Amino acid sequence: MTAARPLSTVVVPASTSNLGPGFDALGLALELYLRADVTAITDDGRGQVRCTFTGAVPPGDNFIATGFEAVRAALGLATVPSVDVTVTCDIPPCAGLGSSAAALVAGGRLAALVMPGVTDSLLIDVITAIEGHPDNVTAAILGGLVAGCVRPDGHVVAVASRWPEAVRLVVATPSSALLTKTARAVLPAQVSRGDAIFNVQRVALLMQAVATGRTDVLRDAFEDRLHQPYRAALVPGLEAVLALEVPGKLGAFLSGAGPSVAVCVGGDPAPVVEALRGAYATIDPAVTIRVLDIHQPAHATPLAVSHG
Repeated sequence: MTAARPLSTVVVPASTSNLGPGFDALGLALELYLRADVTAITDDGRGQVRCTFTGAVPPGDNFIATGFEAVRAALGLATVPSVDVTVTCDIPPCAGLGSSAAALVAGGRLAALVMPGVTDSLLIDVITAIEGHPDNVTAAILGGLVAGCVRPDGHVVAVASRWPEAVRLVVATPSSALLTKTARAVLPAQVSRGDAIFNVQRVALLMQAVATGRTDVLRDAFEDRLHQPYRAALVPGLEAVLALEVPGKLGAFLSGAGPSVAVCVGGDPAPVVEALRGAYATIDPAVTIRVLDIHQPAHATPLAVSHG
């Protein structure tokens, strides 16, 4: 007996954020997904999202239901249909790969199936208000490399562009999770002007490097002084990965709040994968290493890659 065909399917990508210097500002969508198959829509006015997970149930709150309810509240709708979904999620939780943002966005996408007036702009504003920063949210909704900021009125301004096709990410995810609130707690309340300038310069360099395909400057562009140095003690292997010298490595950075670490690769990723396994051999032999392409935005044109 075969399973019934879903009424609709929502697919949301994972994301990495910060990309070194772009703290709380930059996000990059990855080809690793949360999938929600809608099995029933019930016009009962109760607005419930009932999830059946094909694998392990994610820890903590059901962020899919949270995203759905947040959109309903933002629209001011008193009664909406309930939705039953089967969820398959390949994004590990508490790993710095945007699992909570993906779940919230999935809830928002499900809301769009049964509520009028749901736009990408509304989803970004509503879900960023929950997350507290726009990086993972905008990447999960728009795809590609996204730069975003939050206006004083709470509205998010975000611009997405394609990532160079030839640059893939090799992501090492340690076996132990790291809560975002824990990783944020170690950050200083103030930073020096010198460190702020250091990061602004590198964010500017990073965006120009991506726009022009200058992958040769990514190593410099990924440098950071605002969060990675403070989080290094919480992320075994981070300093070793940042210092790796291996063919194909274009640069590396802590993925989001960690503990995943991402290495940008041009060409064959095998040497980087092997080097990462060696780096984690004594630190965390159970580390998971993924080679990931970028989930590109649908509207942007491909970027050429040049070297200089």
